[in-house]
Formats: sequence, structure tokens, C-alpha cells
Amino acid sequence: MEKSQSIQNLTQGLAKFHAMVGKISKDAKNPFFKSNYASLPHIITEVSEPLEKAGLILSQFPNGDGLTTMLIHAESGEYISATYTLQVVRQNDPQAQGSAISYARRYAITSILNLAISDDDGEAATRPVRQVPAVVKTKPTEEQFAYIVRYL
Repeated sequence: MEKSQSIQNLTQGLAKFHAMVGKISKDAKNPFFKSNYASLPHIITEVSEPLEKAGLILSQFPNGDGLTTMLIHAESGEYISATYTLQVVRQNDPQAQGSAISYARRYAITSILNLAISDDDGEAATRPVRQVPAVVKTKPTEEQFAYIVRYL
């Protein structure tokens, strides 16, 4: 993450933003995983007016092999930014690259604005079903405990 020397005004803008924005609803369906998620256009629509009223600008752009997301306080120029390395399965396929950028944009916006969205876009549906013993007779190791916590 990068940031300007001061982010005092940006922080105040974020506080105003969070006072105006509500929970982002899930407006799209993933038929493959039979799950719902908040689409990129929906998220952008929901945050645009609160960002403007709070004096904040959200900017995203491809940057080499990544996607950079910047949140800028319009009046002071204070900013925070982060770059996510894109995971493109088919490197020479423009459609696959565009899909990776769109997916990363959605999660980067959610992260940098700390939006209230309960959304794994079907990731939980891809996990195999794990059998956890009903009774644990001995204290689990740290590794076993981490496994149990992760999949419950």
C-alpha cells in the first residue's frame, strides 16, 4: 500500500462516506455455483453518490501485471493506493485478462472502501465437504485447530 504523507482529510472523507453508504445488496446470480453476488456495475452505482458527497474519488487502472486502486481526497489530493497482481489463467487471451481485471476491480473497491458485502462469489461452494469428528477426545494441535476454524 502507498499513501500520501498525511491522510487526515482522506480519513474525514471516509468517515462521511461510511455515514452515507449502506450495506451493498447482491444483485447478480452465479448460475454455476447457485449463489448471489454484488456485481461491479452495482457496487459502482451504490458508492458513486456517497463518494462524491464525501469529496472522494475512486480510481482504478491496469498497471503492468496488476490493478492499481486509488482513493483520493479531491480537495487536498491525499490518497491511499494498492496494487493487486492479476491472476490470469490464459495470458494471451484478452477476454481472460478483462475478466481478471473486472473481478479484481470488484474486490479492490470492496476492500479499499471497507464495504459491507457478504460475498464469496461461490468460493464456499467449491470447497469439498469435510467430515469433522463430533467429539474431540484430545486437545487439537495448532494446525488441527486452524483447519477446524477455517472450514466451520
